[in-house]
Amino acid sequence: MRLKLIKASREYQTPIVEMLKEWTDYNNTHGCNQSPSAIFKNDYHDFDHYVENLEVTDSSAGLVPDSTFFCFDEDGNACVGAVNIRHRLNEYLLKSGGHIGDGVRPSARRKGIATKMIGLALEECKKLNIDRVLMVCDKDNVGSSKSIISNGGVLENEVMIDGVVKQRYWIHLS
Repeated sequence: MRLKLIKASREYQTPIVEMLKEWTDYNNTHGCNQSPSAIFKNDYHDFDHYVENLEVTDSSAGLVPDSTFFCFDEDGNACVGAVNIRHRLNEYLLKSGGHIGDGVRPSARRKGIATKMIGLALEECKKLNIDRVLMVCDKDNVGSSKSIISNGGVLENEVMIDGVVKQRYWIHLS
């Protein structure tokens, strides 16, 4: 499987929309959370609006600038996941969000995609001159913690947020 990170564009509209539809249907049926939340904040049915409003560029509302990438499987010609990279941390992100939010579409899970996708996201972090990356996952999400650890994540601590234990991992890029 040859994976690469892509930006949302008309060229990739069909595989992005197919992935988002599958993922949204799954989340609605199973009551799952949506991660990375950045890819679900706008309606993808108006694709131009979706793309134009996908990333945060203005930090005046307490948000931080971010970059959103879709993970594209070149062999399967399909989007298999997405990552959202926050360029810096605010108080909330430092406690419970981290630099990278990631997720794999339901039909592509448990195939090692998250581990590879995080590795690609870390390369993007280097381009943004982020030398120490924080990743956070729920303690009961064993797959996420394994993917983070496989990419050099070192557990700093666990924090309770809204009744959920979150694990905070740091990855040093050098």
